[in-house]
Amino acid sequence: MSPTSRTEMPVEILGESEDRFEEILTPGALDFVARLHGAFAGRRAELLAARRRHAAALADGGTLDFLPRTRAVREDPDWRVAGAGPGLADRRVEITGPPERRMTVNALNSGAKVWLADFEDATAPTWHNLVSGQLNLLDAVERRIDDTTPDGRRYRIGDTPATIVVRPRGWHLDEAHLLVDGRPAIGALVDFGLYLFHCGRRQIDRGSGPYFYLPKLENHLEARLWNDVFTYAQAELGIEHGTVRATVLIETITAAFEMEEILYELREHAAGLNAGHWDYLFSLIKNFVAHGPRFVLPDRAFLTMTQPFMRAYTDLLVRTCHRRGAHAIGGMAAAIPQRDPEANEVALTRVRLDKEREAGDGFDGSWVAHPGLVDTCRTAFDAVLGDRPNQLDRSRADVEVTAADLLAVHRLTVGLPTEQGLRSNVAVALRYLTAWLGGTGAVAVLGLMEDVATAEIARCQLWQWQHHCTRLTGGALVTPDLVRRLIDRERAVLLAEGADPQLVDDAVRVLEETALGPDLPSFLTTEAYARHLVKVRTAA
Repeated sequence: MSPTSRTEMPVEILGESEDRFEEILTPGALDFVARLHGAFAGRRAELLAARRRHAAALADGGTLDFLPRTRAVREDPDWRVAGAGPGLADRRVEITGPPERRMTVNALNSGAKVWLADFEDATAPTWHNLVSGQLNLLDAVERRIDDTTPDGRRYRIGDTPATIVVRPRGWHLDEAHLLVDGRPAIGALVDFGLYLFHCGRRQIDRGSGPYFYLPKLENHLEARLWNDVFTYAQAELGIEHGTVRATVLIETITAAFEMEEILYELREHAAGLNAGHWDYLFSLIKNFVAHGPRFVLPDRAFLTMTQPFMRAYTDLLVRTCHRRGAHAIGGMAAAIPQRDPEANEVALTRVRLDKEREAGDGFDGSWVAHPGLVDTCRTAFDAVLGDRPNQLDRSRADVEVTAADLLAVHRLTVGLPTEQGLRSNVAVALRYLTAWLGGTGAVAVLGLMEDVATAEIARCQLWQWQHHCTRLTGGALVTPDLVRRLIDRERAVLLAEGADPQLVDDAVRVLEETALGPDLPSFLTTEAYARHLVKVRTAA
């Protein structure tokens, strides 16, 4: 497969070459990525600049509301999205994880209907991880992937694997190991372009299609950019227009006010929306960082979807999706099966209740982070769906959500910041960062599978609580000194457990810089990526 024409934009690979990398980094594939970059890099830069201007306006006392200029889109009852492609009609259980070789086999064989192969939050973006992940997807599509455990057991993909949906990186991330016209390539276009080039036609020939999850969108103009990327890419590769399907994660507070507009911009390629719980809360803190203590959130454990402002968000998502013929996909169950039977029962009960609530609210499916949770999630949705693939016929016309409802953080039904929550945030952020700097993007911490999204909410809460000198339930004030003492204690525990001292110390520095400085950085990983994960080859 090759593009219809070639670009004159030079491409330079700075990352180290490894076994079989040449199968992914072919001249045709790199030229295709360069063409995408040449066509869309300028618009992407403009949209990122618009993000910064909008953030500055919010910091200067602005607020959010539904857009007057797009009211006609919201009030038009007639338009619909493309909907599910082949293999996507039933999405009652989706499993997420990085495209590592073992995860690829386990996820495809897990019994889930969909596997979200995640190049974003669950992948530490080392050059090795990104290129080998593309190789694993190619091998999976070609049915030649297997996994051999340390004790010699060999696993292959079964007869009814999950449908693959790829999550590329967000618009804000670069790929420093690949230069296009002398500049770092756009991470989202590298991930999307390499997968579509190598696997798009192969997926179509096997009765499925090239499907994607789109992360971190902040408005409908960013969705329009993705739609134009899809249109351009399909034409370049001779793929019929509308074959690509996209599900958008509504995981920023700004996107929550533009759900219909996002679907409208992507309507020829849209399959659904997803409720991205932790990134949504992270975005809420970040966008209203200058609005004082009224946006201070309690412990992460209290921030469930039953809180009124979160319920408004999810109810609006279901209503919006079903009104337009799109799937509504619920949030992540991050629990990990426990060895202790009693602890395991508690964890599974929480997952079951959460998934029963989602199914009852009208969601068409939901996420799990571990194969051991697939049956629990499926049972909850089976009880509501039965033999139906989804519940798109449930309109949720009863839902009426205002801007004030989405921002009503003060209406918490339960929860205040606690010392345990503070300690947990330190542990999650520091342990995750240590693993991420070592190349691992999905990490088990304190009984949960953590990724960048949960590390972001942990470090943002640390910043928010100390910035506002928040009082914990026990009476202590959260100060920078208190947080530093807890970081030092967690550092000592990690070292006693045998963690790499250099990685731990680097993680401490990143955490202190992003959680204890005078300003709240937009993202935890952007500077850490540039300083620690970029490893370019040196001249011989």
